[in-house]
Amino acid sequence: MSKILAFSGSSRKGSFNQQLVSIAARGAQALGSEITIINLADYPMPIFCQDHETEHGMPEFASKFKQLLLEHDGLLIASPEYNSSYSALLKNTLDWASRATTPDEVPLSAFKDKFATIMSASPGGLGGIRGLVNLRMLLANMGVTVMPEQVAIGRAFSAFSQGKLVDEFKHHEVRELGASLHLLLERLK
Repeated sequence: MSKILAFSGSSRKGSFNQQLVSIAARGAQALGSEITIINLADYPMPIFCQDHETEHGMPEFASKFKQLLLEHDGLLIASPEYNSSYSALLKNTLDWASRATTPDEVPLSAFKDKFATIMSASPGGLGGIRGLVNLRMLLANMGVTVMPEQVAIGRAFSAFSQGKLVDEFKHHEVRELGASLHLLLERLK
């Protein structure tokens, strides 16, 4: 059984991106993937600084998040767009998880052999698509294979209702993101 970790780069209460990634997760879960949905608000960590790391080691919640990455085969990630890029919260979380915790650990081990599907929701008309370009590049540089399919939901303030997308076609399309990741991971096993 494939294990998929789902999270968003937003910690805002009622986050559109957290709702979006949950919809995709349900698509994978319906086919049999074991899904872990987390909210990064539950994993507070300081801004990455090597001096802090040297003095204190990896923060507790950064270690917990990294362990989740190691335990899962695939990732569903939704990110808001902040000034044409992904969120600082998401970048900081990924930066901490990229760090080796022992001298013999392979660099970026938490991202090795991972597959990810990315998506975004934004109040703007483009739905955060510009941020996904940068997120795709970052994940690929970390060794993650990012699936070519992605969805960006614009006008997010009116796009969601009770945890679902109002547009049924878009809702189905987002569920299919999760389903496609599940199918790929099952084929690779």
